[in-house]
Amino acid sequence: MDITMPITFITAHANDFDSLVALRIAAMRKSLEHVGRFDPMRATERFRESFVPSDTKHIEVEQKRIGFVVVKQRSEFLLLDHLYIHPNYQNQRIGETVLAHIFANADALKLPVRVGALRGSDSNRFYLRHGFQLVEQSEFDNYYVRPNC
Repeated sequence: MDITMPITFITAHANDFDSLVALRIAAMRKSLEHVGRFDPMRATERFRESFVPSDTKHIEVEQKRIGFVVVKQRSEFLLLDHLYIHPNYQNQRIGETVLAHIFANADALKLPVRVGALRGSDSNRFYLRHGFQLVEQSEFDNYYVRPNC
């Protein structure tokens, strides 16, 4: 796939839940297995608890859904709640392009961006490489902030 093609964001609908969960599980499986926490039922329930279709955007390239992103606006920050790219499309700078869109929005609003990442996941390096700073750790997750610019 030519990643120079534009990325399109399409708002999700409630009936997209199952396909979004399947993508989330596919994207997280390797990292969760690595830390001994892979549980598809738990992954489904955790996503169900916070699923808001209007905050959820499919990531499309050439009219093919390859991922999704969830950004929730709070008064003091933007929460990057989820960013998943299907494993077949990872490491092609798609996540970087998605972050650029999020950063442009955050900068226009003069808000920092917060994100959490599973400890031991490759996503930690991704977020650090793109300007996030580690601010907190829990047993299973790292929490980052990208200051507003």
